Formats: sequence, structure tokens, C-alpha cells
Amino acid sequence: MLQQVGGGFGMLGLAGLFAQQAAAGSETLSSAVPHFPAKAKRVIFLFMSGGPSQIDTFDPKPHLQKYDGQRPAGTDIRTERKTGGILASNVKFAPAGESGLMFSELFPELSKHADDMAIINSMHTDFPNHAPALCMMNLGTLTPTRPSMGSWLTYGLGTENKDLPGYLALCPGYPVVGPKLWGNGFLPGEFQGTYIDTKQATPEAMIPHLRNSELSAMVQKEQLELISAINRQHLTNRSRQMDLESRITTMELAYRMQFEAMQAFDISRETESTREAYGPGKFAESCLLARRLTEHGVRMVQVYYGNGQPWDTHANHLEKNAKLCGDIDRPIAQLLTDLKNRGLLEETLVVWGGEFGRTPTSEGGSGRDHNPFGFSMWMAGGGVKGGVRHGATDEFGFRAVHDKVHVHDLHATILHLMGIDHQKLTYEYSGRNFRLTDVHGHVVKNIIA
Repeated sequence: MLQQVGGGFGMLGLAGLFAQQAAAGSETLSSAVPHFPAKAKRVIFLFMSGGPSQIDTFDPKPHLQKYDGQRPAGTDIRTERKTGGILASNVKFAPAGESGLMFSELFPELSKHADDMAIINSMHTDFPNHAPALCMMNLGTLTPTRPSMGSWLTYGLGTENKDLPGYLALCPGYPVVGPKLWGNGFLPGEFQGTYIDTKQATPEAMIPHLRNSELSAMVQKEQLELISAINRQHLTNRSRQMDLESRITTMELAYRMQFEAMQAFDISRETESTREAYGPGKFAESCLLARRLTEHGVRMVQVYYGNGQPWDTHANHLEKNAKLCGDIDRPIAQLLTDLKNRGLLEETLVVWGGEFGRTPTSEGGSGRDHNPFGFSMWMAGGGVKGGVRHGATDEFGFRAVHDKVHVHDLHATILHLMGIDHQKLTYEYSGRNFRLTDVHGHVVKNIIA
């Protein structure tokens, strides 16, 4: 009956419940069965907080040179701040790979993976300010009250490694909005993303109190078993006490992490040549760490570039954009190379993008303002059709005009690649069934292999 009701998600939910209850005593925590055969098992979301410019990265617009400094019809669009005439891009584009996808010259290494990537040039969202746009991209809504995409994924699919969190957010500091972007909302607490501060590279620095300096592992286990037994006895007369259930699960996971995390988070275990291939910097270290965590079965790893909103280039855009692109080119290219060489790319979905794009018109003469009307993102691996470009913006790169893709559509597509029907992964709260895509969303079938 459970397999038939709700397209099989009754059985999926039951499997998740059994997994939670058995986590403490079982040798393995198997993931739940997806709604249909999945093309991807895991997600790495490379998030460029602040909003990268589509017209200086993946969406070339020759018209910008022709109208530099002017404000032709089609660019007189109200934006968050007042903008002037066209600010031409100083970036040259060239075809890459057998597919001939156009790539910015700022991505000499990443362009070598053109045939693995599907570039979406027709993204659009609902609001031009950072906080609501960040919430939309991460939570599927404009306010920080709903579960994050990673929480929905772990709720629906469980984890492949009972000794590590199923969802990790890596950031050297905090993006705007902060922990709500990887929060569990109204889902049980065990599905909340675990924040890792990547300012330091050692496991002990990234995960405070990872080791217990006072008690041995055996004593800790005895203590944990006693506390868990008391908590579970307390829980028997208090059905659906999600906070208590989550606390029990979290304590058990924290104990197990002492051993698994020391190995998984230690990038010093990589060869010197591997570390050098990723290049210097915190983002490079995070990309390498993301690959290691993926190998250890973490369901979703979200890698934030920098603290705050570094891609928010309201002034000196052309110079800042060149530096930002230079920082990410080598690490991301090496991440894709590593995943491919290790046979992981086929089952790992890599997603790149920010909360919105930037205007082709200038702000203050040298900057670009926020642009929610049309921007670019890309995906690779995990069942994505490589070497394709989906959708288009207008001749200036301001508005999505062809095969438009809303954030809800992006989420529906990611869930689809993970084997989930976005309309059927729901959670009842406050008298209604909620889902990541709310009442919207269409799978972008053109980019699926």
C-alpha cells in the first residue's frame, strides 16, 4: 500500500523513519529508495554569493561594445539602484571543446570541461535584493522560513554515511542571511545542514570540540548509550517530540564523527601534487574538501566563495570580476577533473551560480547593479547533457527571453536528477503539504542526458 500511495513516497518516508531509529545501533545507514532511477547520487553546489555577472562569464553580448555608454531601448529597466548607460565587457569569448560552447577568456582551465557542462543562460528570479534572492535560490522562497534544498534532499534520500552529516555548508565566514540558508525550517532537526568554517584547513579547527580531551572513546560510548537510553525512555510518552528526537540523533552523530571526520576533513592526506593542482586559497581548499566529502558519501556539499557577498561588484566591476574569475577557474576545473578521473562525476551533480546576475548598464560609471531578470548558471555530471547551452537573454543580457528557467525550475531539475519528483516530495506542516518548489517548477528536460 505504501509503495502505491503518493507515488511511493509513503514507503520512502517509512524507510527514512526506520533509518533514523536504527542509526545508533546499525552498522550501516542505507539511503532511502528514490522515486525513480536516479542519475545523480550527490550534489556539490558552488555558490558565488553576491551575484556573478553573466555577460562577463558565460553569456557573451557583442552589442555591448556597439552601445557602450549609451542607454538604448531595452535597457531602460528599473533596477535596485539607478544605473546609467551600457558598460561594455572587456572580456573576450571563444568557442571551447567539441561542442563549441562560448567561454570567457577568464576561464582557460574551466573551458576545457565545456563538453561536460550544460550552461543555462535564461535564469531569472523574483527579487533584486540579496537576502530574499539568496533565500529563493537556497530555500525556494523569499523569506528565511522554509527548509533548504539540502535539507529536502537528506529528508527524501537519507545519507550514504551514518558517520558524517548528510548535508554540509562550507564557508570561510558567513554569507548574507547566514545559517538560515542551510537550515531545516520545519523539517526535523537532523536534516539541518552542518556549517563548516573553512578559514582554517585542519579538521580540529573546522569542527570545534571534534575530539574529547577528557574521556576515552570507550567511556564516551558508555556515556552516550546511557544518555540515549534515558532520552528514548523519556520520548516514549512524548510522541512527535521532534526537538528531542533530533537531539538524540545529533548526539549519536557527534560521537561517530570524532573518528570519520578526522579522516574525511583532512586535506593534508592528499598528495602535494594534488593540492598544487587545485591552486592556493580557501576556495581551492574547499573544492578539494568537497571532493573528499563526496567520496565519503555526503549527500550535498555547498561551497560558498568567500565571506559575505564578494561577487557584489557595485564599483570597479571589470577589475574585480577578473580577479574573482581567476580565483575560481583552476579549483573548479580541477574538481571536475578529479571527479571524472575517479569515476565520480557520473553520479555527482555539480552546480555553479549565485542568487542573481548583474546589469549590462553601469552603476556609478564602473559597477554593475543586481539583475534578477536574466542570468547564467551551469551544471555538470550527474546525468547532465554536456556541451549544451539552454535558453537566452536579450541582445544586451538584461532579460531572459527564450526557454526561461525560474529558480523553481532549477530546483525541480536538481531533484529530478536525484531521482525525486519535486511534486511528490512533501512535508505536512501547519495544515498543508509543503515542498521545495511550492506550487511551481518544471524540469528542464533539454539539459538531461
